[in-house]
Amino acid sequence: MRILIMGGTRFIGVALTEKLLEAGHEVVLFNRGNKPIPEGTTQINGDRTDATQLKEKLTNESFDVVFDNNGRELSDTQPLVEIFGDRVQHFIYVSSAGVYLKSEQMPHREGDPVDPKSRHKGKHETESYLATAGIPWTSIRPTYIYGPQNYNDLEAWFFDRIVRDRAIPIPGNGAHFTQFGHVRDLAAAMVAVLGNEKAIAQIYNISGDRYVTFDGLARACATAAGKSPDAIKLVHYDPKQFDFGKRKAFPLRVQHFFADVHKAMDELNWQPEFDLVSGLKDSFQNDYLSSGRDRAEIDFSLDDEILDRA
Repeated sequence: MRILIMGGTRFIGVALTEKLLEAGHEVVLFNRGNKPIPEGTTQINGDRTDATQLKEKLTNESFDVVFDNNGRELSDTQPLVEIFGDRVQHFIYVSSAGVYLKSEQMPHREGDPVDPKSRHKGKHETESYLATAGIPWTSIRPTYIYGPQNYNDLEAWFFDRIVRDRAIPIPGNGAHFTQFGHVRDLAAAMVAVLGNEKAIAQIYNISGDRYVTFDGLARACATAAGKSPDAIKLVHYDPKQFDFGKRKAFPLRVQHFFADVHKAMDELNWQPEFDLVSGLKDSFQNDYLSSGRDRAEIDFSLDDEILDRA
């Protein structure tokens, strides 16, 4: 298949490109051209936020599949749908499990209510549009994605403190459950959508198949970093007692946040390759250490503020 990836040079796009090339597909990336492209791919340079530019660059191109990895708002994705319409076999959109309405009944399932005030509301609006646009579509809803080249401070936030033998400030009692999914497992699920008739007009939660508490995540990160999970110091605090403003004291939502992935496992014949610790080891060895972040200067002033009062 000839496949277009919007983006393709960061995190999800890199892992997805590797999987597609391994499967023998022709991969074309559409991006601004600011980063090197993976070997074996071709590139179309452009700004996806400029609808006129999208039409100029892509109208005369032909693709079997489009992966829209980085569309955040409906205005990002609608021009693509207008360009390709029924000219593609599949349009695969990366949404987010962050669209779900906070609930007392967990895990989140694909048919659960969404939060109209979520910061990811643009992704749900895009999903709703795709459902009525007459294009063969599938939407992927990851929870927290981790792994090499992660540009969000998730696992690295914990590693920063663990490798420097610092206490780890955890909001609440540390018993909130969350869920991490390795980026290569996400990419594998996205590739498994291709050619699958069951996946048309469907939404899939994609993540690891187990859940972990905040405290458990910190201990898993310690294990991945070669430390004893019993040796790290966890300090719990009440975030309501602090005025952080726009500063981010903790990288995760302070709530239970996890989703059921069995629909994807059943319909896509997909199974996560990584358990949490093996995935964190991959990230620690092949990203955190290799990038030299263990030697970087990190601002722990917010930590110190919390620890002094806690």
